[in-house]
Amino acid sequence: HVQLVESGGGSVQAGGSARLTCVGSGYINRRYSRGWLRQAPGKEHEGVAAIYTGDGSTHYADSVKGRFAVSQDNAKNTVYLQMNGLKPEDTAMYYCAAGFTPTKTSVLAAENFLYWGQGTQVTVS
Repeated sequence: HVQLVESGGGSVQAGGSARLTCVGSGYINRRYSRGWLRQAPGKEHEGVAAIYTGDGSTHYADSVKGRFAVSQDNAKNTVYLQMNGLKPEDTAMYYCAAGFTPTKTSVLAAENFLYWGQGTQVTVS
């Protein structure tokens, strides 16, 4: 039984930083890419950042490039999302996810992620 648990959300002032953590448990296929997605009220899920398992490359949505950084610690089965220069438009529920991504160009696509955490709210004001 795969479980992903996020932490680190909360209220942040614009321009500030936050670090999200996702701890995985159970058997997570090593072929799965790991990513962070978010959903703002009234909007669809948006892939924010992901690590493509094929070559370990990192990928970001244009809206967060240069501000967010995704990383992982395989020994701890943990994925991180460092968020800097936060903006009010970054306000959303952030989800950690894992799934098989056929190509790196689709690594941010929500439909590729099989397992999702419960989400952690990030509010920027």
